[in-house]
Amino acid sequence: MSRVQNAVIGSVKTVLGWMPERWLPGGTPDPLIGRHGEVGRQASRLDGPQKVQGKARFAAEVAMEGMCYATLINSPITRGRIARLDTAAAEAAPGVVLVLTHRNMPRLEIVPVMSISNMGAVGNSALPILQDDQIRYNGQVIALVLAETQEQADHAATLVEIGYEQAPARTRFEEAKANARTPASILTEKNQVSVGDAPRELQQAPYSVDNLYRTPGHNHAAIELHAVTTAWDGDALTLHDATQAIAPTANALAKLFGVRREGVRVLSPFVGGGFGGKAFWDHQVVAIAAARIAARPVRLMLSREAVCRMIGGRTPTEQRVALAADAAGKFTAVVHTGFSVMPTYAVCPEQYSLGSRAAYRSKTYQFGQRHLDLDVVPNTYMRGPGESVGSFAMESAVDELAHQMGIDPIELRRRNEPETHPLSGTAFSQRGVLEAYRMGAERFGWDQRSAAPGTRREGEWLTGMGCATGSFPYVRMPAGAVRIHLTQGGQATVSCSAQDMGMGTSTVQSQHAADRLGLPLEAITFEMGDSDLPPAPMAGGSAQTVSIAAAIAAAADKLTGELLRMAGNASPVAGLRAGEVRLVGGELVSLEDPARRDSFHAILSRAGRETVTVTASASAPLEMLKFAMQSMSAIFCEARVSAVTGEVRVTRLLGSFDCGTILNPKTAASQFRGGMIMGLGMALTEETLFDERSGRIMNASLADYHIPAHLDVPDIEVIWTGIPDPRSPLGARGIGEVGITGVAAAIANAVFNATGKRVRDLPLTLDKLL
Repeated sequence: MSRVQNAVIGSVKTVLGWMPERWLPGGTPDPLIGRHGEVGRQASRLDGPQKVQGKARFAAEVAMEGMCYATLINSPITRGRIARLDTAAAEAAPGVVLVLTHRNMPRLEIVPVMSISNMGAVGNSALPILQDDQIRYNGQVIALVLAETQEQADHAATLVEIGYEQAPARTRFEEAKANARTPASILTEKNQVSVGDAPRELQQAPYSVDNLYRTPGHNHAAIELHAVTTAWDGDALTLHDATQAIAPTANALAKLFGVRREGVRVLSPFVGGGFGGKAFWDHQVVAIAAARIAARPVRLMLSREAVCRMIGGRTPTEQRVALAADAAGKFTAVVHTGFSVMPTYAVCPEQYSLGSRAAYRSKTYQFGQRHLDLDVVPNTYMRGPGESVGSFAMESAVDELAHQMGIDPIELRRRNEPETHPLSGTAFSQRGVLEAYRMGAERFGWDQRSAAPGTRREGEWLTGMGCATGSFPYVRMPAGAVRIHLTQGGQATVSCSAQDMGMGTSTVQSQHAADRLGLPLEAITFEMGDSDLPPAPMAGGSAQTVSIAAAIAAAADKLTGELLRMAGNASPVAGLRAGEVRLVGGELVSLEDPARRDSFHAILSRAGRETVTVTASASAPLEMLKFAMQSMSAIFCEARVSAVTGEVRVTRLLGSFDCGTILNPKTAASQFRGGMIMGLGMALTEETLFDERSGRIMNASLADYHIPAHLDVPDIEVIWTGIPDPRSPLGARGIGEVGITGVAAAIANAVFNATGKRVRDLPLTLDKLL
C-alpha cells in the first residue's frame, strides 16, 4: 500500500487510537450496500431552492453593523524589498479607517501549513504574511487599505506611495532545471522508485516510445471570488469565509492569533466553487488583523486579478514518459519522470507520477520527480492534482505505443491491466476499469473508429476518436465526527462542520442519514458549514463524502446502543445489542426476529426524554492499509480538426466510470461532467501565461484566461459500472476528481487519430496543428 495511505493511518493512530474497522475482510460489509432506499435515488439538491431564490448567503454577502471595506495592494515586482513607504496621503483620504503594512501589522508566526501527517493544518505557504519589507514573488500582498466604502478603499490604495529595491529573481523554467531539487518523498510516498533495469529494457525492446510532454500552469477560476467578512468581539473571532476547510481554518486562526479555539467561529455554508484553491491564503490573515486593529467588522473580496496573482494554482510540468513492450504487447518498461515548479516555501507538490504507479503491469519501472525553485506564488492543489496532468502524459504515450504496434489502444491497455497493485502487490479492493471500457466502447461506437489517422474527412474537417484511462486514489480522512440529535417524533438533525462547494454534500448525506437511521428523507436535517459543529475534514482529495459517511455510520451505531440502553427491560428488544437490530421506519427491529421491535417514540417516552443526542468519530480507515483502492474511468472523445485553420472542435465526450456505489445519480452526473469540462479546458484553452522577464502573470482575468464557454462544450454522456466497493462506507469511492483525469489525453489522442499529428504540449491550440 502507498505511503500516502500509510501516513493517513499513522495520523489516525495518533488522533483516534485503534478502533474497530467494520469494512475489513472477515468483518461485515456496510449493511447499506445494495439496499434500495434514499441512497441511489436521483434526488434534487436540497439547497437548490435557496440558491435560485437568492436566499443563500455567501461570504461576501453577510451584513454586519458598522462594517468597513478593504482592498489590497500587491507587489508589482518579483524579488527585492520595500525601500520607501509613504501612507500619509492614503490615511488622510476620505473615509479611510486604516492602512495596514508590515510596519503596523501584528507580529504573527507562520500559518500552520497543510501536510498529510498534519491534517488539522491548512496553510498553503510557509512565507510570513506582512511581517517584513521583503518581496518574494510578483503579486505578494504588501498593504491593506480599510475605508467606510469599497470605493473609498480602492481610491485610497492608489495614494500609497511605494518605492522598491529590486533583486535578481528566478523566473525561468529551463534555467531552473540545472538546480532542480529531488525530494525524498512526494506526499510522503517515496519519490524515486526503480524496479528492475528500465533503461536496458527500453533499449532492447522491439517496441518503445520515449517523449517529453509539457503542461502549463492553470488557475482555478471559481465563479465566486475569494472573500471574507470578519469581526472581533473581545478575543472572540467570527469569520464568514469562502473556504473548503472550515475546521482546519478555525484551528489555524486560533493558533495564529493566540486565542482559544472555542473563541473562533468560521462559517461557510455555501462556496461558489473551490477546486483546491479555497483553503488558506494571505487575505484571510490581513483582513482579520485589520478588523482587530480597527475594532470594526471588515469585508474583503479579492478582485479577479488578485485571485490570479496571489492564490496559487497548478504548476507547469515537463514530463518524460517512456514505455517499452515485447512482441505480444506486454509492457517491459514504464518510466515516468520530470520537473514541476515548487518553491521551498510551497507545500503542495504536483504529484504527476503517482497515478502511473498503479496503472499498468510491467517488467520494470522507474519513477521520480524534481522540483524547480522559482520566485512565484506558491502553487497549490487543483482538481485532480498530479493525476490530471500526469494522465495526459502517460495516456498519450500508451496511445503512441498502440499506434506504433498496430494494436487497438483499448486492447493494449487490456493486455497490461494489473491483477494487483503493480509496485506493492497489494490486492485491489475492487477494480472494474476493463468493464468501464467495455461499456464505454459499446455506447460510444468505438468500433467505428478508423485505425489509420487522417482517413475520416468531411470537407475541410478531419474526424478522429481517442480514449484514455483516468484514475484517482481513494482516501478516507481521519478525525471526522458527527452529532445526531433525534426527537421523540422521529425527526433527526445530523451535524458536522462539512463544506459544500456545489457538489451536493448536504443532499447526499441527508439521503445517507435517512437510510442509516431508517427515517424518511423529509425527517432529516443536515447541519454543516460551521466550525462550532463537530469537526469534519476539509473538502479535498475526493475524500469528504466517504469520510462523513463513516462518521454518520459510527454515530448511528452509537445512537442505536443508546436507544437500546434507554429502552429498558420491558422493551420487546431488551437484551439485544446494537449489531443485532436495525433502524427502520422509526423503530428498532430485531434482525433475527422482526416481530421484536420498539419505536423511537415509545423508547424516549418510557425514559421520560424528548430527545437523545450522540456524537461519534469515524472508525480508522484501515481499508486503505489493507487494499489498493482507486476510482477509475475510461474516457472517450470524438474530435474534428479543420485542415485549413487547425481549429479543434470536440463533438462528443463520454465518461465511463468505475467508482463504487453511486449515491445520487443526479449530483454524481453533474460532478463527472464538471470534471470533464475542466479536462476539456485543460486540453484546448486553459493556460496561465507567465512573463519570465518580469515574473508576472499576464492573463489575470477571465477575459484572457480562457475557460470553456457553453458553445465549447459538446454533448457529454456519463455512465458507470455501479459495482460497490465492499471495503468502503456505502460501497462508495470519491468521484469529484476522477472526472478530469484522462480527458486531456483522450482529446489529444482523438486529434492525432484525426490528423496524424501528435501534440505533446498543452493546450492543443491551432498553431500547433497547422
